[in-house]
Order: sequence, then structure tokens, then C-alpha cells
Amino acid sequence: MFRAIKAPAESGPPSDPATSAMTTTPSARGAALASGTHKSLANAIRALAMDAVEAASSGHPGMPMGMADAAVVLFAEQLRFDPRRPDWPDRDRFVLSAGHGSMLLYALLHLTGYPGMTIDELKRFRQIGSRTAGHPEYGASPGIETTTGPLGQGFGNGVGMAIAERHLNARFGDDLVNHRTWVIAGDGCLMEGISHEAASLAGHLGLGRLNVLWDDNKISIDGPTDLTLSDDVPARFVSYGWHVVSADGHDPKSVSAALAEAAADPRPSLIACRTVIGHGAPTKGGTAGSHGAPLGAAEIAATREAIGWPHAPFEIPADVQTAGLALGDRGAVDSEAWQGRLDATDPSVRAEFERTMAGKLPAAFADAVQSLKATLASDPPKLASRVASQRAIEAFAPTLPELLGGSADLSGSNNTKVKSQAILTRDNAGGSYVHYGVREHAMAAAMNGMALHGGVIPYGGTFLVFTDYCRPSIRLAALMGIRVVYVMTHDSIGLGEDGPTHQPVEHLAALRCIPNLHVHRPADAVETAECWQVALERADGPSVLTLTRQGLPPVRTTHSGENRVRRGGYVLQDANGARQVTLIATGSEVDIARKARDLLAADGIGAAVVSMPCKELFAAQDAEYRDQVLGNRTVRIAVEAGVRMPWEADIGPDGGFVGMSSFGASGPYEELYKHFGITPEAVADEARRRLAARKN
Repeated sequence: MFRAIKAPAESGPPSDPATSAMTTTPSARGAALASGTHKSLANAIRALAMDAVEAASSGHPGMPMGMADAAVVLFAEQLRFDPRRPDWPDRDRFVLSAGHGSMLLYALLHLTGYPGMTIDELKRFRQIGSRTAGHPEYGASPGIETTTGPLGQGFGNGVGMAIAERHLNARFGDDLVNHRTWVIAGDGCLMEGISHEAASLAGHLGLGRLNVLWDDNKISIDGPTDLTLSDDVPARFVSYGWHVVSADGHDPKSVSAALAEAAADPRPSLIACRTVIGHGAPTKGGTAGSHGAPLGAAEIAATREAIGWPHAPFEIPADVQTAGLALGDRGAVDSEAWQGRLDATDPSVRAEFERTMAGKLPAAFADAVQSLKATLASDPPKLASRVASQRAIEAFAPTLPELLGGSADLSGSNNTKVKSQAILTRDNAGGSYVHYGVREHAMAAAMNGMALHGGVIPYGGTFLVFTDYCRPSIRLAALMGIRVVYVMTHDSIGLGEDGPTHQPVEHLAALRCIPNLHVHRPADAVETAECWQVALERADGPSVLTLTRQGLPPVRTTHSGENRVRRGGYVLQDANGARQVTLIATGSEVDIARKARDLLAADGIGAAVVSMPCKELFAAQDAEYRDQVLGNRTVRIAVEAGVRMPWEADIGPDGGFVGMSSFGASGPYEELYKHFGITPEAVADEARRRLAARKN
């Protein structure tokens, strides 16, 4: 017997939706389907999943077959969507966190009439160039709201989407922003640590518009989940402040009642759908055998007979097609009503809403950056770049109401919060700063969800060494090409006494390996402001700002309207006389290179200093510019308090490197630089040695 599991009153947010901006509840969406219609649509999903996986000779048929009933109820009764306008801003967001079950999503998109998701695309499941990749990929087709596959990431994205929805609702009101986020998550998603962090955060913030359907099939790849799991999952979610309700995942009425109860509750909800993986398969249903491999021709034939589906592979009868398209048509009423409300909105509010949702920055932002740069040049400060970053945020945050900052319990160390930012809480969704707590995994995944939702530009901070915790989400942000800014401070041995556990050595190299990720390491306050500008103006991928704990002397003391960071690297100081050496440095090591230049000049050796705050932007420049900056036929020495790996292409076969080749140590940072040989003298000596070797 399934029952609703109620949280104690004191463990959840206020029960009255009117008491919290985070918990306003919309009305119910649609009517229940007739029994025969529901069965036909659910079996169509099962058949398409079996057929596509069989045709590809790989894939995961079990999850789509098991969750087909619950998904049909969700799309028929609760989910607000319009395939004819798939980017409608006030649509509900649907996230398939259990991305291995991608055929569930693809089948639903096909049946409900999303453009481009044709039957031919389903036949091309897992093939190069198809819309139907092995795991859902954002941008491949309308209706795919995020890239999922690494388990738990979609759960975290869903939390971020729910935060963005409540934040924008507080800013623009119910008429323009008033929707839900629905997530389907599997046992694996809830095992992953990221879901624990994200669920705890969602409960704390009282995200009542977040509803997660848990595919409780008790099967993982290795076998029954009791091989590895003894958790009381519902009780865990109750302890987070969630509403929890259980349902028979194969009984439409049970699922319908559970979804309705979840939608009516002001807390985030976990709907535990007890299902049978591979439902309908006579011998592989309920076993790990249906999880991650084709069922095989014999089992598919037996399943067709068992569920009463006599149709050929990829054949959908006309009446089932009509029923599926009717679900999609239903959303047009809501989207057209929303458009009417938008049309009736005050023109200035409408213009700001449309600008925000389109991700376009206001003109005032660039003006604020220029003003800040002029101020910094007029009185050049010695600042840690983390402090310079805070000054930059202070300067432009008032021009960017869509900016939503935060930190993983390191606000004072990351310098990510400024005075103009109110805290986002369950009672103040309009706040523009999130205290994520010690939850780096959840923070990074939630920021991805915010960026995907639209209308929000998220940034979040922690120590650079802890990008290891954020890396899966950073990688997915780069894969999806979304605007997220990671503020990573304490970027080298320069953090000093905290020692090698906190001193990043390999992290710059590790981040630079990720395609489509821009890694910025500014040398002073002016470069920091320029890095921020470039990162925020970039709409096609994420950026990491790596910032120092220690103070940096100014290296840019003359104001220029040009943003020199845009080209990734540039000649900061030219050589006295003919250039024989090019010293290439980033961040705190730029000043070391400048001092080495002076030492070489005293020996009559002409050396230029190149500041390279973003290697990825520099690599994108034309060959002529790169050669001009790096200097043809000069000895090139790279200087960075990290490992050598990223620098080989820039310094060439006879170039040198001054940096780290081991972990750091605990001690004052000035002494550490001497201890590890990252000094002006060491740089000058390396240049002399390389020049001598070239002559020989």
C-alpha cells in the first residue's frame, strides 16, 4: 500500500504559500487521459525505446520502459509545455537527470510533436550527427533543457532552474514568471553525492516549485541496489525539509494523485515512483539485464506480445500519434495566454524582461567597466586580484540585475559578495547572492541550471584547488556552451601557510584541458576588470577567473579604452633594443617577469614581457598576431606558479619554463617563491641558459 510520507511541520518551510516568495503554487495543468489512451502512449514509449536501442546495438531500454507510465501522466496532467514554441520563457522545465534513459525523453518529444524529433531521428539513435545522442545533449533538439548522463548532475541543474524561476518571479511577478521544474532521477542520481548536496540546498531554500520523480526500481548496473544501499531515501529527503509522497509507478491514478499532491505542497517534493525496470519484458524486466544493453530480438518479440503492441519497429499507429500530438497542442493555450500578458505589460518592463531572457548585457555595463579602469589607472593600487575582483563586481553589479552571485562558504575569502547584494533566501527570492554552504558540487551544477533557465548570469566562488569538486559541472558547462563564471581564488603557492593541500599546482593545466573553457589569470586590478568584462560578455561558454590571495603590484598604469584581455595575451613591456628573449607570464608571475626583464637589460639582453591572462583567447588569434606577440626567433621563457604542461606550444622546443614541478609547502608565500625557485633571478638565469644553448 503506497502512502504519502509527511515531514514534521517544523522541518519544512512555511505551509502557507503566501508567507514565502519561494513557495507560490500554480494551479493544476491538465486532465487525466482515458485508460486506453494512457496505455497506448506508454506502450509506444516502451516500443520506441526497445527498437531504438536494438537498432543501435547499444543503449538503456529498461529505464524508459519502467518510467513510461509516470512520464505520460506527467506530460498529460502537470507539465506545461508548447512544442510549437519550445523556448517559451514561462514553460515548465523538464530535466531527465537519469540521462542514460534518453529514449524516454526522445520518445516523448517525438510523440508530442517537438520540431525535428522525427521518427527517422529515433531510428538514428546514438549515431554521429543525430539529434538522439546516447545521453541528452542541450542544443541538439528543442525540448532538451540540459545535457545529462553523469548521474546527479541533472538533479543539481533542476535545483538551479528552480532558484532562477523564483528569483525572476520576485523580479518580474506572476504574470511573466510562474512555472515549475520537474526532474526524473534514478537510484544512481540519488546515490551520487551531488544530489545530497543539491537536495539539502533545495530544502533549505524552500524551493516549492521543484518536483523530482524518483524512478525507484531498485536496480543498478551491478544488480539489485541492496548490494550497495541501505539508505531510507524518503526519510533522508524528509530530513532535508522536502515533501515526500509515494506512488505505484505503473498505476496512472496513483501517479496522478502523487503529482497533484506534490504540486499543491509548498515544499520541494520527491515523488517516489515504485517501478519495474524494463516493465513488460517477460524475462529481463525487473533485472539488471534490461538496464544497459539491447533486449534482443526474442525478448522484444515477447515483450510486444506481453504488452499488446503488435506493430512493426518504429511504427506508431495514427490514433496514438493523434493522442500524443494532442498533449502538445494543449500547451498552446497557456503559452498564448502568457504572450497576452507579456503584450499587456508596461513597455519598459517588457523590454527589460526580453533583454534579460535574451542574455543581452545593458550598455551601462561596459560604461561601468571603463569608469572603473580609469579610476584604477589614475591611482594604481596594489591589490590581491580577489580584492580587485570584488571592486569590479561593486562597480558593475548595479548595472546587471540579472547577476546572481554566491560562494561555497568562502564569501569573505573569495570576495564574491558586495554591499549592494541582498541574500537570496526562502523568504527573499529577489536577493542576488546565494550562500551555498560547503557544497561545491551542488553550487556548480545549480549555476549550470540557472544559466540554462535563462534570465540569470550566475557566478560562484571557492578556492581554485576545489575546482576538483566542481569539475564535472564545469566540463558540462563547456560542453553545453553556457555562460557561467567561476571565481576561483587562492590560485597558487602564493596562498602561503595553508600548505600543499590547498595550493593548486596542476589545476590551471587541468582546467585548460577542457575544450571551450576560458581560464583567466589576471596580473593586476585592471586586467581583473577586463577579465570580468570578457567573461560576462561571453555567451557561448563558461569562464574561470583564477585570483590571488596575495597583493599584486599594478602593471597597467595608463588608462586605455581597449580591453587588452580580449586577445588573450599582449606585449606588456617591449625590449630595450633588439628583442632576444620573450618572457611570458600570467597573474602574480607577471611582476616577476618584469623584474627579470630588468636584470637581463642590465646584461645588455633585450627581453619583452608578455602578459597572457587567457591562453584560450590567445590561441584563437591569427598566426600573425601570435608571432608578433611571442617574437619570432626569440628565446621564450614561460613563468607560472603551476606545472609546465600547458606551455609547450608557446615556448617551443628550445624554450624554458620557471614554475612548479612538485606539490607546494606550508610557509609564508614570499619564502615559498624563493624555495621553489620562482624568482626574477631564476627567470633571468633560465633565459641566459637558453640563449647560450641556442648559440652552441
